[in-house]
Amino acid sequence: MIREDIPLIQHKPAAVAAPITITPAAAAKLRDVIASKGLEKAGLRVFVSGGGCSGLQYGMAFETQGGEDQDISFSAEGLDVYVDPISIQYVQGAHIDFVDSLMGGGFKIENPNAASSCGCGTSFKPKGEAESAPAAGGGCGCSH
Repeated sequence: MIREDIPLIQHKPAAVAAPITITPAAAAKLRDVIASKGLEKAGLRVFVSGGGCSGLQYGMAFETQGGEDQDISFSAEGLDVYVDPISIQYVQGAHIDFVDSLMGGGFKIENPNAASSCGCGTSFKPKGEAESAPAAGGGCGCSH
């Protein structure tokens, strides 16, 4: 028996926050670089690799092939962003900004998963890693 007197409840899927946020300043700078390189259809690949003076280092590149099947892909500030499944565990919740100062400009990543970061901000030690463990890879040339 089908009851018609019960109101239909419609569930809307909850809005899912992007795993990484990008500030408007960083998005504008990325769009400028994309345009200057003639890569209008490119997205941003964010990744983590071994190395740097703190153990792991951040990387960003332009993705022109639309990503890999296993990538986590999302939109942030109108940019398509791609992160591989291994890197996402290290950058989930990170915030990418572009800072322009008298000392020069560059991308700055604030990462809640980092226990410590290199002085230049390009490498980090993830939370939960033994504090006494030596850093992998070589130095980045910054002073601590």
